[in-house]
Amino acid sequence: MTLTIVGLGPGRIEDITRRAWQALEQAHTVYLATAHHASVPHLPLRGPAIAFDERYTTGDLAAAFDGITATLVQAAAAGEVVLAVPGSPVVGEPLLPRLRAACAAAGVPLVLIHGLSFLEPLLEAAGLDALDGLQIVEGTRLAALHHPPLNPDYPAVVAGVYEAALARQVQRVLLNQYPPEHEIVLAHGAGTTRARLERRPLRDLAQSPDIGQFTALVIPPAAPYSSFEAFQEIIAHLRAPAGCPWDREQTHQSLRKYLLEETYEALEALDQGDAPALAGELGDLLLQIVLHTQIATEKGDFQMRDVLRHVSTKMIRRHPHVWGEVDVAGDARQVLANWDKIKQAENAAAPNKRASLLDGLPAGLPALLVAYQYTDRAARVGFDWPTVAGVEDKVREELAEIEQEDDPARKAGEIGDLIFVLVNWLRWLNVADPESLLREINAKFYRRFRYIEDHAPQPLNTLPLAALDALWDEAKRQGL
Repeated sequence: MTLTIVGLGPGRIEDITRRAWQALEQAHTVYLATAHHASVPHLPLRGPAIAFDERYTTGDLAAAFDGITATLVQAAAAGEVVLAVPGSPVVGEPLLPRLRAACAAAGVPLVLIHGLSFLEPLLEAAGLDALDGLQIVEGTRLAALHHPPLNPDYPAVVAGVYEAALARQVQRVLLNQYPPEHEIVLAHGAGTTRARLERRPLRDLAQSPDIGQFTALVIPPAAPYSSFEAFQEIIAHLRAPAGCPWDREQTHQSLRKYLLEETYEALEALDQGDAPALAGELGDLLLQIVLHTQIATEKGDFQMRDVLRHVSTKMIRRHPHVWGEVDVAGDARQVLANWDKIKQAENAAAPNKRASLLDGLPAGLPALLVAYQYTDRAARVGFDWPTVAGVEDKVREELAEIEQEDDPARKAGEIGDLIFVLVNWLRWLNVADPESLLREINAKFYRRFRYIEDHAPQPLNTLPLAALDALWDEAKRQGL
């Protein structure tokens, strides 16, 4: 009463191990995971083997694997059974985890006889060393993701890219990490007499006409320092005894101003629509995040894994319409409503509960943005005008109050009320970030005033207002 899984190697009969050969010679009952393996006609079998190929034609591979597992465990419970699989049973064999669990539950001993996998000849052909940070992922698992779980500083192998449709899905995922021109290697039939390497840019991966059952994908490392892990190593090195004296002296408080500065510089690049500048500024902002985290790691407060786990679990928890059963029917407003309900539930369970719906905004947030957040949060629970006409009437009311007020201090207060209502009006106009809008207005004023400075025929303070206004209008006509 034993189930023995034998690895047949990648294809050549001479690659089968002596132990595997003996197990096949002595077996009374042999099952084949597939009869489409080059060594099958040459195996030392006592009688016909039972192949499972027809089970894979149903289109439901999971059901096929479950059925095969049940068949094998039932047969092994009655006697000695050998299952022959391509390659090695511990490298990319989808039946193994099912058979481990089923054999343990049925009390059937499971024996593994290892074989040469497709990896060894593949690594030889591609000139790779498995201990040089090699990463291995199965094709269908990778295709089900949206971002590859790979460190681009190290080589990777994607096993089982067996058809063009799967290759297209794998290509889509990889393009979220690697540039389109990154050269990849398609390895066809590694370890067989028909082994061949095919090099292509990633953008053309799925266009290979030779993709088939025995195709794997090799992804060479990308440009140096492309990974988040490499960046963490750099920051940890800077903070180490042999690192930089300035970086070693920094604390959370000493870095506070840089975090704020880098945030505003990233916003400036964003407002300018300068993609290369934005990439650089986001890198500078990321530097602050990683540096703060490294300081916390050294103090034993938390590590990067805690930062990532916190934000990842929060995103999943607050998007039940993506990772759960909630249906929002594509309505962004319903998404926000669900988000608020989840936040309220989280707040109710938190040790330090917030007293108000308006609580929780950072103390250093710009006042304009605070005004927007206050009105937006209040509106979500119904404290809002029924139509935009109500906001417009309130603007006119506040303007009238300003005109009627003579005391400068009270007039300033009324102007403040008007600013608050104007922010509310912007919300009704779907302007989600009044702070950015005001920055754009400031930038426009800067461009037009610089035009006046550059084109004025004499010092500005000697020109009449009409001449300055004429230059301003000219700047507007120039599209500034």
